[in-house]
Amino acid sequence: MQIWQLETLLRGMVSAQAPEKLKRTTSSLARTMIPSRYRSPLKRHLSKTVDFIHENWKRIWLVTLWLVVNLALFVYKFEQYKRRSAFQVMGYCVCVAKGAAETLKLNMALILLPVCRNTLTTLRSTALSHVIPFDDNINFHKIMALSIAIATAIHTLAHITCDFPRLISCPTDKFMATLGSNFHYKQPTYPDLLQSIPGVTGILMIIIMSFSFTLATHSFRRSVVKLPSPLHHLAGFNAFWYAHHLLVLAYILLVVHSYFIFLTKEWYKKTVILTHLPSPRNSFLQ
Repeated sequence: MQIWQLETLLRGMVSAQAPEKLKRTTSSLARTMIPSRYRSPLKRHLSKTVDFIHENWKRIWLVTLWLVVNLALFVYKFEQYKRRSAFQVMGYCVCVAKGAAETLKLNMALILLPVCRNTLTTLRSTALSHVIPFDDNINFHKIMALSIAIATAIHTLAHITCDFPRLISCPTDKFMATLGSNFHYKQPTYPDLLQSIPGVTGILMIIIMSFSFTLATHSFRRSVVKLPSPLHHLAGFNAFWYAHHLLVLAYILLVVHSYFIFLTKEWYKKTVILTHLPSPRNSFLQ
């Protein structure tokens, strides 16, 4: 119970039939027992904030570091594409798409770490446990999954609603001079872009992620939703467990998608970030 609730508790101990004098005495006693830093609304708010930071400082610094790294990667890629020839054709659309893709790669690389049971068990016995909240691993796993969904949406929308239209409508002379070599000197159409290797792999990744992430939500994982037969098999832990294994395909598609991107040909400039997939034995999900 919070200390600023003490006055309410003490007042409630006095029945409605108690003498008025006793009520006044109880109220005065409650105010006396509450420390001065909790008496005014401002001091109470500040005290609650300090208490929250004291109780959650491990979570706060780790999430802050994670956000800073994501922001730094986004800005790095954004600025990089501002200086490339693609910017002359697609403008800030390509910068946003590539920045979101860079954060997506990072979180796809990290998202498996919080569910590696054996690894976390080992790390808990080290000095890192004093500064890293290993017991919040599942919550961090969910946060990164949400960031992957957001980055995927931004990357996809920036491409299909902005990059592709500007690419196919660009004057031929300008296209050939700036991006012709990236497309074998043939200006693509919208269907050409969708049917390309990056286009097909991107669509497949979105389908797999949407399916797996939907079945991982609380309503489906805990069978809160009641689907008609035969769709009722999609609700429950087993459906969530097996659907999550489809994300192995998403990892493979991510590698292929990144390797065949149009605007970068040198392999060492394609920043595909991957970690080793843990075996089911090394997972909290079993």
